[in-house]
Amino acid sequence: MSSEPTNLSAVRRPIETAHGLPNAHYTDPAIFAEETQALLASQWAGLAVAGDVPEPGDAVPLEFLGMPLLLIRDRDGVVRVFQNICRHRGMILVDAPRKIEGAIRCPYHSWCYSTQGRLVSTPHVGGPGQNTHEGIDRATLGLIEVSSHVWRDIVWINLSGTALPFEQAMYKMIDRWAEFDQPLFHGGDDSRFDLSVNCNWKLAVENYCESYHLPWVHPGLNSYSRLEDHYHIEEPGEYSGQGTLVYRQIRSEKDGSVFPDFEGLSGKWNEAAEYISAFPNVLLGVHRDHAFAIILTPETHDRTTEHVHLYYATPDTDPDLRARNTHQWKQVFEEDIFVVEGMQKGRHSPGFDGGRFSPVMDGPTHLFHDWVALKMDQYRNGPPGIRAAE
Repeated sequence: MSSEPTNLSAVRRPIETAHGLPNAHYTDPAIFAEETQALLASQWAGLAVAGDVPEPGDAVPLEFLGMPLLLIRDRDGVVRVFQNICRHRGMILVDAPRKIEGAIRCPYHSWCYSTQGRLVSTPHVGGPGQNTHEGIDRATLGLIEVSSHVWRDIVWINLSGTALPFEQAMYKMIDRWAEFDQPLFHGGDDSRFDLSVNCNWKLAVENYCESYHLPWVHPGLNSYSRLEDHYHIEEPGEYSGQGTLVYRQIRSEKDGSVFPDFEGLSGKWNEAAEYISAFPNVLLGVHRDHAFAIILTPETHDRTTEHVHLYYATPDTDPDLRARNTHQWKQVFEEDIFVVEGMQKGRHSPGFDGGRFSPVMDGPTHLFHDWVALKMDQYRNGPPGIRAAE
């Protein structure tokens, strides 16, 4: 924890008089370490997508907040997340994406685990040729499982194990987009890309959830979905964002066709689209004919990786149209890079006091700052522990 905790009282004021978060929340590694616990480990954070492990036995090693994790689809088809370490001596179990054909075998002493995490084999643990020992209780030495939940293909995790069940913690967002509670299909390799940005992850959230910057940063998008066509989305404690009343479908240059719509949508979605920052680190977008998710992975206090995935209503879509859609969104998201990196540089100015908010235009961003300040205050008054699941 920082030796000098930041004063966040001004952040929690009404928007008319509130300040933004202090500079240290973007530039101080000690504050970053605090926030990883208060904002990321104790909440439902986005880790990856279930599409990364499409078949039973598929396993992908990942790192989140410095913790080695293993994303796996078990033999029954259930997506699980484990700490990627052997319970014997802490060796990394899986060092590259692969198919688990039998058991998860530790390369050090060959202790083996099922895809459900059970310890199933301990060769020579009682001496040569003795594969059991009364001091080694396999039933209590399975892999350490991390609480996880799959929604909209995103694998959400709660490292602390202290959050409410996902359906309770995120019920307002689930209800808001209940019409989209139907199958969605990842577009494949041409519908995913990563962006590396030199900024604190919170700046990506702040920028995404407001439309105020559209006329200057996204002139192409603003040419048809104008600033005045947008509305705020604000749900204290859970998410904030923006919507547009003018969504223009992308059309094939060959025959004018469009992507198939999601089924049974109300008339609102004929022309509307919504973009929400699900606190802490997932950015979501829905349209009548496609959706996307951006998972923000904080690498350091001033470096973030954005993992972008696009989805469709049917498994087979026009590859040319898909590629154009990916290119279009990549261009939009790349237009934001100079902004978030510029704000990161600006946070090194000692005279900057966190800035102010437009009472009319900055509501979603202020809501996020208020959430950060609230969670930080709660953490400082009693930080949650990391649960070691059995």
